Amino acid sequence: MTIYQNIRDLREDHDLTQQQVADVLHTSRTSYGAYENGISQFSPAQLIRLAEFYQTSVDYLLGLTDQKTPYPRKKRQRGDDCV
Repeated sequence: MTIYQNIRDLREDHDLTQQQVADVLHTSRTSYGAYENGISQFSPAQLIRLAEFYQTSVDYLLGLTDQKTPYPRKKRQRGDDCV
């Protein structure tokens, strides 16, 4: 599966609209729709935000693994906020 299919499937599995996920990413529904359709690419920060939102790994979103369970998180240090 591709990243676009994985992200669409996750959204639909959670019974969310494109607008609801767009709000999580602080973007418009139109922009989010372009991500799901492969017209635009997610930034690394957006991928991290989606992985955290869906409680999965970026590797799963990217299609590098079939395991939805996220890896154990390392502790963030002060100033490490990239999202």
